[in-house]
Amino acid sequence: MSLKDDILRGRKAVLFDLDGTLLDSIGVWNATDETLIRALAGAAPDRAAIQRFRDESLSLFRDDPEPYFRYCQRLKEKYKSPLPPGEIQSRRYAIARTYLEEAVDYKPGAAAFLRTLKEAGYILALTTTGRRWSIESYRTKNRNILDKAPLDDVFERVYTCEDVQNIKPDPEIYLRALGDLGLSAEECVVFEDSLAGVQAAKGAGLAVAAVYDAYSDPDRAAINALADWRVDSFAALEMEEKK
Repeated sequence: MSLKDDILRGRKAVLFDLDGTLLDSIGVWNATDETLIRALAGAAPDRAAIQRFRDESLSLFRDDPEPYFRYCQRLKEKYKSPLPPGEIQSRRYAIARTYLEEAVDYKPGAAAFLRTLKEAGYILALTTTGRRWSIESYRTKNRNILDKAPLDDVFERVYTCEDVQNIKPDPEIYLRALGDLGLSAEECVVFEDSLAGVQAAKGAGLAVAAVYDAYSDPDRAAINALADWRVDSFAALEMEEKK
């Protein structure tokens, strides 16, 4: 039995994280925050440090109704910016828009994998910590995504951080999806790339396939210990199926 068949065996629905799982986009957010921090402070740390600080902040404020606002508040404090947090957040989104609309693309094999699942009759849902405005950029303006597998064509349901009170690693987004779909955890499987995402899915009782993303390497041992399967890439899944 192939890895793909093993992951999908007995499933009715497949739930996907977006950034870092389906999309090669984590680096975009690091680039966005690097540009933002340079504007705030005149210089910025390396992108690995930027990502660690962002991940730490979002984990710290996972129970807050506005975790990204609080992250921008931390940026203000860390870099002693005179700008209010709301202005920092607005500038961050303005910087990100160009990246989201033009630079972000599917990971190799991801678009084809989504289309294959859709054609096979699986229910597909998107379960992301990202904000709805960024999803709108992917849905309506990003030609890389629109030309390969438009989100509206493949996903029956889309959940973002605005749809829950508590973001990953809290399992709320997955419990919400299960309830809306009317399915048991055993009837679903999740594809995630980050430790917080894997923890959220496992907290909801779901089986998880951990998709490799280099930006999650600092948490690799913990991810591998929790996940039910390890997926090097969607392209590798498809190639294995054809052997």
